Amino acid sequence: MKVALTPLDFVARARRLFGPLDAVVDGDRRFTYAEFADRCDRLAGLLHGLGCTPGDRVAYLCGNTVELLEAYYGVLLAGCVLTPLNIRLAPAEQQFILDDCTPAVLVVHPAFSAVADQLTPARRLDLHAGYLDGAQPVAAAPDVDEDAVCELFYTSGSTGEPKGAMLTHRALATHAVDSALTMATTHRDVVLHTIPLFHVNGWGTPHWVTALGGRHVMLERFDPTEVLRLIEAERVTRLHLVPTMATSLLHEPSIRTRDLSSLVQATVGGAPASPELLADLEDAFGCEVICGYGLTESSPQLTKAVNVRSHDALTPDERRRKRATTGLPNVGVDLRVFDDDDHEVVWDGTHVGEICVRSNHVMTGYWNRPEETAAALRAGWLRTGDLATVDDEGYVSIVDRRKDIIVSGGENISSVQVEHVLASHPAVLEAAVVGMPDEKWGEVPRGFVSLVPGADGVTEAELQAWVRERLAGFKVPKRIDVVPELPKGGTGKIQKQELRSRP
Repeated sequence: MKVALTPLDFVARARRLFGPLDAVVDGDRRFTYAEFADRCDRLAGLLHGLGCTPGDRVAYLCGNTVELLEAYYGVLLAGCVLTPLNIRLAPAEQQFILDDCTPAVLVVHPAFSAVADQLTPARRLDLHAGYLDGAQPVAAAPDVDEDAVCELFYTSGSTGEPKGAMLTHRALATHAVDSALTMATTHRDVVLHTIPLFHVNGWGTPHWVTALGGRHVMLERFDPTEVLRLIEAERVTRLHLVPTMATSLLHEPSIRTRDLSSLVQATVGGAPASPELLADLEDAFGCEVICGYGLTESSPQLTKAVNVRSHDALTPDERRRKRATTGLPNVGVDLRVFDDDDHEVVWDGTHVGEICVRSNHVMTGYWNRPEETAAALRAGWLRTGDLATVDDEGYVSIVDRRKDIIVSGGENISSVQVEHVLASHPAVLEAAVVGMPDEKWGEVPRGFVSLVPGADGVTEAELQAWVRERLAGFKVPKRIDVVPELPKGGTGKIQKQELRSRP
């Protein structure tokens, strides 16, 4: 027997087996799985009533609320394709995505009405407290082609215009199962959605939490004080962070007084995190903290830096160092690091190559972009553009994005390595390093740092000396700008393209 794979099975299972249990906490609102599934059914009926037909795109301009969470299922129940928009983008950038995917309707949360007023979708649906009242639920789930596109997520556009990654029912269903297995998640997990569901590190979570009957805790906008309050109040077991979120939590004074004992694991991804940052988080949270890695094009998770039984004899610091790598491939992921001739690099922690992936999780391609699709999926592998090494146990460590490697006088400089050293200075809150044109060397490193509160006296020369004591001289940034804060995208990821354009 062959049954089509689809994430719609997850909400059907949750309703059948966990109907009376708490499913979603969103501020003062709480919903059981029976109530949540009913909302998904009525959303599908509402979309049908608006004239949406199978294959139509349905765009959402919404923060991390139950309305966006239910779209993960309700839009699919209508046979449509979910396209969440990054709420941090400028209206012109959001309009580009709308023009590219031509949604049948744009669903707008009240918090973003003013932004939506600047957009020109084909049709607009404004959410309000009773927007599902009177909507007729769909009678039954649609017949599903597991290879049909059901979600369209746009890349950040950091290397050009955003591209829509087409994800199928099969990709999302297998990704959820493989992620749950890799992370050893359970029915008792309570997950705080710290990362926006429109982002690469956010959208895989709604599937496996629902499939297992765990509890979703929504967070409309990231706020470190509120994150810590919710961990204590809702007994959160897992959360996912980008490094800038982790840093802000560590500098939130209430972290010393909140009861965080419910935490089982925190994952840091979205950008490379230093071992020092992860160690500080473990000490503060009292739980295991690991790195993870994924892409828009892969549904998204690809690796987790979990310890394995061969590490039982290692010291705590040695096990921590393993958890600070990019990690091992998840279940269901064939990940290799290839050199320029498509040969796998030696597992010695030194040789650098590009991370390439084969998996059921990988996209079918970019929306209406056949040339970019062919380049990204060349020879049967997703070419990530991320450069990495592999140690003797198969643990991958990202060195840099291919576009972020700084080539100075013929020497390759990893911006990530220099950033980690700068960030280890006690006065530095966050750091970013980019290439700066140089007449003699072609390009040289340029650093940008923000400082912890009260550390105003740090000089450029002091920071350069700090790096020089720890790295080769040619890796020392020739210029370091101290700035109030670093520019960030929708999830707090530092925007290097903006830094490169600064005079």
